[in-house]
Amino acid sequence: MPEHSTQEMIRKARMDDVRHIHRLLQHYADKKLLLGRSISSLYDHLRDFVVFEQNGSGLSGVCSLHICWEDLAEIRSLAVVEATHGKGVGRRLVEHCLDEAAGLGISRVFTLTYQPQFFRKLGFNDIDKRELPHKIWSDCLNCTMFPDCDEEALLYETRN
Repeated sequence: MPEHSTQEMIRKARMDDVRHIHRLLQHYADKKLLLGRSISSLYDHLRDFVVFEQNGSGLSGVCSLHICWEDLAEIRSLAVVEATHGKGVGRRLVEHCLDEAAGLGISRVFTLTYQPQFFRKLGFNDIDKRELPHKIWSDCLNCTMFPDCDEEALLYETRN
C-alpha cells in the first residue's frame, strides 16, 4: 500500500529483499554506525522489517520494529541509501514503525543510536540506558563495541 505516491511505498520485507537489506546494513556496520546483522539473523527476524521502495529503483531504506516485552519495542536497523539522505525516507520508515507499534498496543518504543538528533525531531526523548530491561541487551553481547557502547538511548511514548 503506497504511503506517499504511486512510485514510493513502504512495505513489509520479503525473502528476496534479505541480501539487499544485508548489504545496506553492512555498509553502515562497516562504518560503525549500526550493529550489523547476519544473513541468518535477517531471515530469522524478517517479519520485523519494512523497506522503502522508490521509483522502481529498488530499496532506498530499511527499518525494523522488534517487540521486546509486553509494552516495549525497539526501532532497529534503520538504514537509508546515502543518495536519499535528507529526503524523508528515514522519518517515514520510523513513523511507519511507530504506527505499527501503536496498532499492536505498544506505547513505548526505544532506540539505541548514534544519530540522536534525528530521533529527537521525531518525538523521542533521551533516557538512561539502565532504564531499559536487561532482556534487550542480548544483541549487545555480539557487538564489537560491547561493553564500551557509546550509542544513546531514546524513548518514544505514545500519548494515550
